[in-house]
Amino acid sequence: MPDSIDWDKLKTFHAAARTGSLTGAAEDLGISQSAVSRQIAALEDRMNMPLFHRHARGLTLTEEGQVLFKTADEVHGKIAMSLATVQNVRQLPQGVLRVSSPISLGSNWLTTVLPEFIKTYPDIEVQLLLEDSEHDLMSFDVDCALRPWPSTQGDLIERKLGQITQSLYASPAYLSEYGAPASAQDLDDHAIVAFGDLLPSKLQSSNWALTAGRDEGAEPRKPVMSINNLHGIMRAAESGVGVAGLPDYMTAATRRLVRILPDVRGESFELYFVYPTELRGSAKAKVFREFLQRATRTSPSFIS
Repeated sequence: MPDSIDWDKLKTFHAAARTGSLTGAAEDLGISQSAVSRQIAALEDRMNMPLFHRHARGLTLTEEGQVLFKTADEVHGKIAMSLATVQNVRQLPQGVLRVSSPISLGSNWLTTVLPEFIKTYPDIEVQLLLEDSEHDLMSFDVDCALRPWPSTQGDLIERKLGQITQSLYASPAYLSEYGAPASAQDLDDHAIVAFGDLLPSKLQSSNWALTAGRDEGAEPRKPVMSINNLHGIMRAAESGVGVAGLPDYMTAATRRLVRILPDVRGESFELYFVYPTELRGSAKAKVFREFLQRATRTSPSFIS
């Protein structure tokens, strides 16, 4: 008895035994009758025993063939059940959904909309990984990512969710002490909290408060405080350190900042939903993407 048997040959044997003919097995498997005959002959040669009696009316199993068919039929049934289970998993939104998101976006916006998603899909457990670096999705330790820049990695599916708007904000305490600027040029006389020289290369549009109201090519303002994270910039502005240019989604849940100079806006930037091509058929990734598309369409912090 051989240590292992090619499953294709065993599958062909099973089809021939079940239909009782080479023709029936060929039709069932979608291959030629000669291919069925060759695979069965190869299996018999491999096992060094005949599995069928061949006669004009078709095929009947030998005693050895009957023993093998019983086992093959059990294996065939288990595989069919496993395939059905796997297909069901892909079709039903369930299981752990691991999401990578920038720190500011995840902590200030995504966490405010996730309760509705969790309520709608209680069988999905969301694991949120907050990080400002671009996670390698091809490592498959997360399922999808939100990114405020186009992906630089290959073999990924990328869907634009919308554009993020940006405005100027300051705390009531700061405005009470220093007054509100009447124009973008007045920002020259105000303290600015920004990235400064700490600006990440992928967030070039985030230092716009340092140049708003100035001629193109002019020297940018010097920030009173530089922080390498948008969440930190917002917290500093809330504490009264100065004026900050922030994505509007960051301030939706805070009452500690006031929008100033509403006609002065930073350049909007796009938000992307990214996931590996291997998850193209994943039900949980699909419903999460669709949920985020609805959430951004109805949020005043995004434009289509």
